[in-house]
Amino acid sequence: MAYSLAASTLTVAAPLGCDASPAEGAEAAGERSDVLATGTDEEMLVLEVTAANKVVVRLPRVEVGQGVTTAVAMMIAEELDARLADVDIPLAEARAKGNQYTGGSSSVSSLYGPARALAALARAKLVTAAAKRWRLPAWSLRTRDTQVIAPDGRSATFGSLTESAARVRRPAVSSKPKPASRHRVIGRPTNRIDARDIVTGRAEYTGDLTVAGAKPTVVARPPTLGGKVVSVDDRAARAMPGVHAVVRIAGGVAVVAESFHHAFKARDALHITWGPGPLASLSDAAIRSRLRAAVPRMGTPPRGSAQVEGEFEFAFVSHAPMEVLTAVADVRAGHAEIWFSSQTPMDARDSIASAVGLPASKVRVHVIRGGGSFGRRLNYDAAIEAAVISKAARRPVKLMWSRADDTRHGRMRPADHHRIRASHAGGRVVAFTHVTASVSESSGGKGATAQGGIVRAGSRAAGPLPSGSGLYNFGRVSGDSGSVELAMPLGAWRSVDSGTMRAAEEVMVDEVAASLGKDPIAFRRTTLRNKAVKAVLDKVAEAGDWGRTMPAGQAQGIAVHEEYGSCVACLTEIDAGDPKNPRVTKVVMAADVGTAVNPRGLQAQLMGTAIDGISTVLQAGLHIDRGAVRESSYADFHYARQRHAPLHFEAHIVASGREPGGAGELGVPAAAGAVANAYARATGTKPRRFPLTF
Repeated sequence: MAYSLAASTLTVAAPLGCDASPAEGAEAAGERSDVLATGTDEEMLVLEVTAANKVVVRLPRVEVGQGVTTAVAMMIAEELDARLADVDIPLAEARAKGNQYTGGSSSVSSLYGPARALAALARAKLVTAAAKRWRLPAWSLRTRDTQVIAPDGRSATFGSLTESAARVRRPAVSSKPKPASRHRVIGRPTNRIDARDIVTGRAEYTGDLTVAGAKPTVVARPPTLGGKVVSVDDRAARAMPGVHAVVRIAGGVAVVAESFHHAFKARDALHITWGPGPLASLSDAAIRSRLRAAVPRMGTPPRGSAQVEGEFEFAFVSHAPMEVLTAVADVRAGHAEIWFSSQTPMDARDSIASAVGLPASKVRVHVIRGGGSFGRRLNYDAAIEAAVISKAARRPVKLMWSRADDTRHGRMRPADHHRIRASHAGGRVVAFTHVTASVSESSGGKGATAQGGIVRAGSRAAGPLPSGSGLYNFGRVSGDSGSVELAMPLGAWRSVDSGTMRAAEEVMVDEVAASLGKDPIAFRRTTLRNKAVKAVLDKVAEAGDWGRTMPAGQAQGIAVHEEYGSCVACLTEIDAGDPKNPRVTKVVMAADVGTAVNPRGLQAQLMGTAIDGISTVLQAGLHIDRGAVRESSYADFHYARQRHAPLHFEAHIVASGREPGGAGELGVPAAAGAVANAYARATGTKPRRFPLTF
């Protein structure tokens, strides 16, 4: 499972998501005591205990606000019996092998076993080293607060034992992780280990970095998606103060200057003639028409059944992370070094290498924390662009995409169209069909090679989610999907397909319940397949006081979702007295994610998904006008502000003994469905087009 290196500090490395032999490439014992796991760190999760009594684990994931560094620190602290304040979780650089993918709500579940096993082995070695020092039986020693303690009260910090512990080959005590019954850190609501740094400004994002010689850089981009430069007059821009270079690239014209102020002023002074992009004749109405036509036909419903049918439209949506895309690049003749926040750094390194004509081994990618992502940093458009500009300008650059750049030219959740038919007979659903069509990125479109890093969205076939038998006992469940290929930059958006598919299905479940004369929760209780889903549904019904009398124009809504080995229910209350300006006033959520490593972090995740559901159902979407994205910032891409947030929010974690499931994306479909259902009940309408104000 693991091995250690003879070194001046205790270093333990465990395989993580790779097929190579654990010891492949390991240093011979005692060869280089000052180097940490040379040759194997690229494919190993590595734990180091330093002489300063710090526990360091370089995390092969990226922190983008989801709290993964805190969750992993808790796993390590639990098994080591270390103080959480003594655990450091820096982000690992791009490696040559292994798993560095952050996405799919998989980080905690994939790291739970390896991280705990790693720390348990390190603890066993530290205890063994202390037993040898004190000439005591190892079983008589205990660990607490990053130290080993003897029966007579003597103590030694892990740091003071690290050199001798590094030489331990066979621990004298068990190196197995603790049973859940002994957990004192895992499962305990914990503040983020980086919270103080974030709120005091100590946390460093890419834009905060000072890399020698890297100059601020911005790009003039076309007015339409995929537009090209026909000609450029850059004489005025080059003559302006502080301008170092003007570089023509595939996506536009870049300006490198002494400050971002200088760069933006010079960018605006460029005189560019643009050729129209491939979608210049296309707007929303035509895209919606193509999507409707691409939806596959439904089969014949069961004989003797009654039908409840609905069609649903979902708009394009921007990821809109709070931190705009930024990348620092230093590309020289024989090597390149890049700094940016990436969910896929290994793929990014390979694409950057290809773009600048270097072997991947000569490209070094530093992974920096990100100020939000929601799937946006799965792609690495800005990093490739920065590298290309650096090479052409022959100097390091710090490229920033403005908010308008990313809103109008960045990746977005694809628009899609759904048709759903529920067939019922004898008081129950006997068949359920869900067919859909989604916009997909054409292989020859902008972004395929020039932008790099396509993570396709909307590719999952329509049908029952999350399992083959469906969430509900709805008889014969079927589905199919079509697509409309367009040359536009798309990307996986938080919860990917489930955010629209399950939201539409949950609206239909409410409508089926109404057609059968049943309460929405009572109907779900008798129809859901999974006991865990019923449990979270019951929890929100109780905590949210389902069915209480509400004034005219106000109502409750409910929805559930199951995915990533987890499940969630959401109850919302909405005030739609003014149907054009509805306000969600209350959200109650309950989730079963197996072992919740940090319940406080999970509650924060659920709160974020509630805001996503409120935003994308009520008001946040992107319009396409003659091949251009109309919106350009938070001023017109109407994501929920504080005034749109629920006045009351609560999240309940349902206890479960299973290993962790996924949580980061889990709540979006349930929140979206619950908001839509609350609006429908409050207004007596059947919402079909989202966002409602679109």
